[in-house]
Amino acid sequence: MIIKNYKNKTVLKGMSLKEIEQWCQSQELSNFRAKQIYQWMYRHGVSEADNMKNLSKDLQKKIDESCVLETLKIEKIDESNTEPTQKILFKTIDNHFIEAVSMLEGNRHTICISSQIGCNVDCDFCATASMGLIRNLMTGEIIDQAIAIRRIVKTPITNVVFMGMGEPFLNYNQVLSAAHILHSHDGFDLGAKRITISTAGIVPKIEKLIEDGYKYKLAISLNATEDDTRQKIMPLNRNWPIKSIIKSASRFAARKGHNVMFEYVLLKGINDTAEDAVRLANLIQGIDSKVNVIPYNETDGKYQRPSTETIEQFLKILNKNKKGFRILVRWSKGEDINAACGQLAVTNI
Repeated sequence: MIIKNYKNKTVLKGMSLKEIEQWCQSQELSNFRAKQIYQWMYRHGVSEADNMKNLSKDLQKKIDESCVLETLKIEKIDESNTEPTQKILFKTIDNHFIEAVSMLEGNRHTICISSQIGCNVDCDFCATASMGLIRNLMTGEIIDQAIAIRRIVKTPITNVVFMGMGEPFLNYNQVLSAAHILHSHDGFDLGAKRITISTAGIVPKIEKLIEDGYKYKLAISLNATEDDTRQKIMPLNRNWPIKSIIKSASRFAARKGHNVMFEYVLLKGINDTAEDAVRLANLIQGIDSKVNVIPYNETDGKYQRPSTETIEQFLKILNKNKKGFRILVRWSKGEDINAACGQLAVTNI
């Protein structure tokens, strides 16, 4: 259940400008005050009303007494010993835990944020699946991950990816609300193409994203080239098989300037053969897309990363057979602190 009130206080953090305007109207305040509050919370990252300097003392007191401006507390920060990557453990106001990741590469600062506490999509190779699903995150809890990272890392955030804990499209409304705040000029002011929403393949929500006309980037975790294999590692394939995913991805990418990213996690002996590489190239030919090949980040030992030779051979064959798509290889960051792709899971607090 989404928490809208906490200890009889209104959770202001996460509200859109329109929602803050409605709150202001209920308090007999002008809409002008709503924009000020919006900017203080999101552009400036203020979490205490008395720091909203252009508000009256009475309004500051009203907000302090009746509203929640901060939904998360930092519980722990793990820093990689090999690269400028940090994993941040947050505690929610109802005493659950989520994780987010900050990754630096030159002037590029990418953050990976969570959309749910746990996940019930149950991808067999993903550590988050071991938690099950506790609940969806509020918009404020999603945004507060970004605000907290912005405070502790000096390099400005350049890119946001919804690839942390949870399936973003199973919390569609809250994720899109958070994306709008990240995109807003009065919020984080990030270009739409710097915000990526990742899905395991919830086809109806891909279709909804197309219909809604938003310009955010889309990443789809494909991870197999045959339904039998994909169904074993990603059970949701029973509902939305590869053919339906490719069809929706093609529709998404058919719009001008809207290419799609296919994520392909390489698992030893599962989806890493030469035949897989050829089938992958054939599946996505003609779609304006990129393929992000991700050598598996090991968790519990059930799956392994292919050998370097196998990875190189897969890439060589994929490159030889590619038709109109780009190939990227993501050697994930933060493996030494379990912050890499597929490793986020709250186990020991």
